[in-house]
Amino acid sequence: MSLRIVTWNINSVRLRIDQVARFVAEYAPDVLCLQEIKCTEDQFPRQAFEEMGLPHLRIGGQKGWHGVAIASRLPILDNPRLDLCREGHGRCISGLIEGVEVQNFYIPAGGDLPDRKLNPKFDHKMDFYERLTAEMKTRDQQRPLVLAGDFNIAPGDNDVFNHKFMLKVVSHTPGEIETLRRLQDAGGFADVVRDQIPDPVKLASWWSYRAKDFRVSNRGLRLDHLWTSPGLTPAVVKGSARILDTVREWERPSDHAPVVMDLDF
Repeated sequence: MSLRIVTWNINSVRLRIDQVARFVAEYAPDVLCLQEIKCTEDQFPRQAFEEMGLPHLRIGGQKGWHGVAIASRLPILDNPRLDLCREGHGRCISGLIEGVEVQNFYIPAGGDLPDRKLNPKFDHKMDFYERLTAEMKTRDQQRPLVLAGDFNIAPGDNDVFNHKFMLKVVSHTPGEIETLRRLQDAGGFADVVRDQIPDPVKLASWWSYRAKDFRVSNRGLRLDHLWTSPGLTPAVVKGSARILDTVREWERPSDHAPVVMDLDF
């Protein structure tokens, strides 16, 4: 059995449904995890996904903001949705596909000030991570599990355009980096893309819209991740994990690029 799993912060699925259709036609994902769909479940463009060959859906929507979805070529069995967001946002969705549990997250960005007491948004982000870490500590690490999504933390020195500068900016502060490491350690997760493309190669999956040409400015961050549990990591196909940054060049793109990996088990 093989599975191609992709995570992509689409930044409005209805606005970019043509890009999604093009992506599916060119890259043939079996499982597509989307974040920031920015619509409710009844507004989700189901027919378009059926026509793409991804008719099986799990949707955690929210009007105008946030929202996550899993679209699959293969049937999705129900899996408990994790109650991680204290604000009740559409930030978590899950499903069981061919025996692989897929958890798809849009973790809060955290605002501008990396201080839990002074910035409720940053406190919300840290609270989300603490809840997720506590959950992962209870898991059997040999069960096949994928954590996918926009984690809104760039963990490594080479996951940001300027490590020294970004240490003071939310998404790459020391406290956030340590928080992400605690989550990774809690489940023994492999950071699949970085494991297959090791340092010192610079990687990014997000670039601001402010730059007219994102490649020229090259001020990117690796915020989007695919992680596998120890029981699933041996199934990751060598050389398959990568960031599809050419998609960021398409007309009216999301500010995030898709991230892909293949499993063979």
